[in-house]
Amino acid sequence: MEPTASALLDNKPASELLKTFTGAEALMQSLVEEGVETIFGYPGGAIMPVYDALYDYQDRINHILVRHEQGAAHAAEGFARITGRAGVCLVTSGPGATNLVTGIADALIDSTPMVCLIGQVGKKLLGTDAFQETDVIGITMPISKWNYQITSADEIPEIISKAFYIAQSGRPGPVVIDITKNAQQELMTKPFHYKRCQRIISYHPRMVPKQEQLEKAADLINKAKRPYLFAGHGVLISRAEQELKIFVEKTGIPVATTLLGQSSFPSDHPLHTGWLGMHGSYGSNVMTDHCDLIIAVGMRFDDRVTGDASRFAKQAKVVHIEIDPSEIDKIIKAEAPVVGDAKEALIRLLPLVHQKDHSAWRNEFRKYDLVEEEKVNQRALAPSTEKVKMAEVIDLLSKKTNGEAVLVADVGQHQMMASNFYEFKRPHSMITSGGLGTMGYALPAAFGAKVGDPSREVIAIIGDGCFQMTIQELGTIAQNKLPVKIIILNNNYLGMVRQWQQLFFERRYSFVELQNPDFITIGKGFGVDGHTCNHREDLSASLDTLLLSDKPYLLEIIVEKEENVFPMVPAGASVADIRLE
Repeated sequence: MEPTASALLDNKPASELLKTFTGAEALMQSLVEEGVETIFGYPGGAIMPVYDALYDYQDRINHILVRHEQGAAHAAEGFARITGRAGVCLVTSGPGATNLVTGIADALIDSTPMVCLIGQVGKKLLGTDAFQETDVIGITMPISKWNYQITSADEIPEIISKAFYIAQSGRPGPVVIDITKNAQQELMTKPFHYKRCQRIISYHPRMVPKQEQLEKAADLINKAKRPYLFAGHGVLISRAEQELKIFVEKTGIPVATTLLGQSSFPSDHPLHTGWLGMHGSYGSNVMTDHCDLIIAVGMRFDDRVTGDASRFAKQAKVVHIEIDPSEIDKIIKAEAPVVGDAKEALIRLLPLVHQKDHSAWRNEFRKYDLVEEEKVNQRALAPSTEKVKMAEVIDLLSKKTNGEAVLVADVGQHQMMASNFYEFKRPHSMITSGGLGTMGYALPAAFGAKVGDPSREVIAIIGDGCFQMTIQELGTIAQNKLPVKIIILNNNYLGMVRQWQQLFFERRYSFVELQNPDFITIGKGFGVDGHTCNHREDLSASLDTLLLSDKPYLLEIIVEKEENVFPMVPAGASVADIRLE
């Protein structure tokens, strides 16, 4: 057989190059050829042949043993979000596979590249309700970008190559590969050969937009008096942060980000207005009803951005730059759709747009900023009781890290406070579950992000309810000794649900109060040091202790029990109905 490229580079002995691979060995070699260095996984019966093969690949592939398969999925997501490369999960059949489902769904809706490798019962047992058999293909079809069941060892190299290509190209997403046990165990009938997939006949996402689409978009941009740019997650996915900045500075157009688009544009830039959404900036939301043109870059007009879509920005024309054509006109009609990669689109739009100064239009946002500062920010930061407020924590953390840390936020009030009070100054600094809103996301995702880029300071911002959903991943963090920093904002409530019950359900607090364990003792039981901050006067020193630690560290901060997050657009309302109190 022909020696593979990676084998030659690794100077492997001829005996290893000439051996016939089992399916499990072919899978390992395929991952090496694909450049995979890290896998998040959990072994079990139906995937055991692969784990046996992995034993001989420990010098090339770092396997991280999580404590629950959902943790593997979220860790892979965190890895993917910070690196741009597909995160890889390896789990067994049955419950191992079904435990991945939440993470797969999360990755699909947030356009996160992930390859999930799942063991399955032998081909002869399929459909017999064998031990730990589940219909993985049927279950994951609606929540994956592509899925496929391998039943023969010979299929493995080609399918793995396709899996990574599909996961990482176009609009990224999760791919699920179900591998029967016989396919893992049997010998290949032909020599191992791996070729990285470059094209699939039935799948060819457009990267470079059509020239006529670009020209129409540029014409609308050049004629607009009050243009407004929405920067979404697609800007970060395409690594277009610098191109966006150059484009905006030439055109003078104000910029708001979506929740997942945060950190795609510097929050201290004079053209940055804040972020859009249910709990986004006052001016950013209200001014969507005053612009005459929206330039949406890599965002999908989620209901958390539009509120009542039938009343959203009816006065404005729309330029929609989006790599996924199915998102065009799905929610908001676009006069000038531009189908293609955000980076490619911005590069090609730049010479077509005019140098402009929209400072007068940008200044119209500032009156709303002043109102928000007085009615929301000052109140959120002002001590009103002995308890610390969430905004105080995030504001001080932002100052101490100079806005350069990676925040991995879980879902709830703490997520919104992190978005409102942290000043993001570097790209890829906000990682959170957006579309699915998955509680329990942050702890494993923060670990995955730290694995992906050990040079960045990674801080998980977690509520006490969310923390208990994946608390077992403290074991993964401790075993791997990476200095992930964890902040629990503990109010003994499911805070966001409680806020809604207060505002819209006449304070009928139905099953939202939590009796929490001693988080610090639990953390120390896993091998993660930490302490609790109960008093405002200890907050600064507590954050210093957290940040200066060269090991994983858990800081629990007892915060105001019934604090609410504003601004807020009530569900189903127009963005013009945004509330400040």
